[in-house]
Amino acid sequence: MNNIVLVHGGFVDGSGWEGVYRSLKKKGYNVSIVQNPTLSLADDVAATKRILSSQDEPAILVGHSYGGAVITEAGNDPKVAGLVYITAFAPDKGESVATLIKDPPPGAPVPPILPPRDGYLFLDRAKFRASFAADVDAERAAFMADSQVPWGVEALSGKISEPAWKAKPSWYMIATDDKMIPPDAQRSMSKRAGSTVVEAKGSHAIYVSQPEAVAALIEQAAKSVKTSAAA
Repeated sequence: MNNIVLVHGGFVDGSGWEGVYRSLKKKGYNVSIVQNPTLSLADDVAATKRILSSQDEPAILVGHSYGGAVITEAGNDPKVAGLVYITAFAPDKGESVATLIKDPPPGAPVPPILPPRDGYLFLDRAKFRASFAADVDAERAAFMADSQVPWGVEALSGKISEPAWKAKPSWYMIATDDKMIPPDAQRSMSKRAGSTVVEAKGSHAIYVSQPEAVAALIEQAAKSVKTSAAA
């Protein structure tokens, strides 16, 4: 199980996976990165499936944040052997990111999402680091804030037809200092999905700040699926 496909979330692009990419490549994995347009869930699932279709064997499909919704739908593709959620949404059938964030629990941090502009969402630049990337160095976090990818409102409302985690093994990294998706929400989603869970102290951008830890979980998933396939 040497193929890994990485899927980014909202407000960012695939370049944030560079550290994870480098770590996995050093260990001999074939790594592909999906560049989601983040305009609609259907478009992002299609973009992911285009990358999956080019794989020479089944792959581990990894999603961060909103990318978790993408892999939950795209993961039904026969080229997907397992799913890895990195502080991500893991919706059930009929759910969307919009439904999952509709009623935050009392006291939960509220992401600084600005009112929609022309159907797109942005995070408040001044609050970006504190909410999204608190453990990323200031200079890089500022670049992430200033290079935000507009997140289409339609993408948030895209509903899952059939969650892949019901049929395929999954792993989940909970970031305990996440200010975008409350850690308790992550625990609830990962438990419902029956995921193998690890918790790490880190921000929502843990895939940027702690690429080695994220790569280690992905490698664990790849080895586990490979062992199961050989059994």
